[in-house]
Amino acid sequence: MVNKDQSSSSFFSLRCTCYILLFLSSFSSFLFMYWSYFSINPQISINNQNNQDINLLTFSSPWNLLHFPSEPPPTFLKIALFVKKWPEKHHAGGLERHALTLHLALAKRGHEIHVFTSSPTNLTSIGNLHFHLSNPTAAGYLDQSTVWKQFQAENLSQPFDVVHTESVGLMHTRSRNITNLAVSWHGIAYESIHSDIIQQLLSPPEMASQSSILKERVSKVVEEIKFFPRYAHHVATSDHVGDILKRIYMLPDERVHVILNGVDEEVFKPDEDKDLKTTFGIRESNKSLILGMAGRLVKDKGHPLIFEALKQILSKNSTFKESVIVLVAGDGPWGVRYKELGSNVRVLGPLEQTQLAILQCD
Repeated sequence: MVNKDQSSSSFFSLRCTCYILLFLSSFSSFLFMYWSYFSINPQISINNQNNQDINLLTFSSPWNLLHFPSEPPPTFLKIALFVKKWPEKHHAGGLERHALTLHLALAKRGHEIHVFTSSPTNLTSIGNLHFHLSNPTAAGYLDQSTVWKQFQAENLSQPFDVVHTESVGLMHTRSRNITNLAVSWHGIAYESIHSDIIQQLLSPPEMASQSSILKERVSKVVEEIKFFPRYAHHVATSDHVGDILKRIYMLPDERVHVILNGVDEEVFKPDEDKDLKTTFGIRESNKSLILGMAGRLVKDKGHPLIFEALKQILSKNSTFKESVIVLVAGDGPWGVRYKELGSNVRVLGPLEQTQLAILQCD
């Protein structure tokens, strides 16, 4: 039986957490407007297809499409990349895939790319794509002392024109003195709070309270607000994250850039000749609707909610069970749980990009 004092204390703590978030939102709005008005806008321009100058550092709209001309770029850049792990074939999350796609394209354009990462020792430099390898820490992150020494040694011979870090590949303790640095955020603490609240609201009553986790998340948000300004430029992969970085994290507008994750149209394109059922071994003729999802099968991606939703609908709706197949592509602990749902759910494991392109579900 729950003690009344404990229940009141838990409710009070949750209410205090909500008040703190409300205060941060209101106060940050005022500071954001003040800093945006008095900030200085750097001018770096490129030409778009209509030959109109576009200042990408102050371009307010999100974008993810840029056509490169066939001729080489007017200037070849030396670019440093810090990424926790370089992807191995199809074993890659969104962050690793982002690093691979972007910097391979830059290398093909002729730019000199130096990748500071902790990956298998069989990774070797190819052309103008150079790898600087190090052993990861016990927690799986880059050894900051080692990669910083590697970076300084390479920067000494010829300074880098651009420094890019995927999330906190390069920690803020090292980044604060680098003026030509951009960080791409693939997840921030404030986003996680939304997911935690929803999961708590939909959790069965017998599950323990998540108020302690919410408190930790709020502390993490405060911590991120303190150190995020140490990065010169911030790339958000959605309008929502860009808005949070400006309003909640109080970053000046000209230092936040929304670049949506793109799709390779040469790989992901309609192909009526590909039969989805044949490719993935779906032999049941009565399965008229195919649903699919792809990504890392971990808690942070919301799989506890999806699992519970599928479990309930499969047990309560016979029509859904008879006519629907769910294809799950990806790797992670929730793959085992999905297999428990029976033959309606097929766990495919990690797939290559070309295999994912075939996964054109209903």
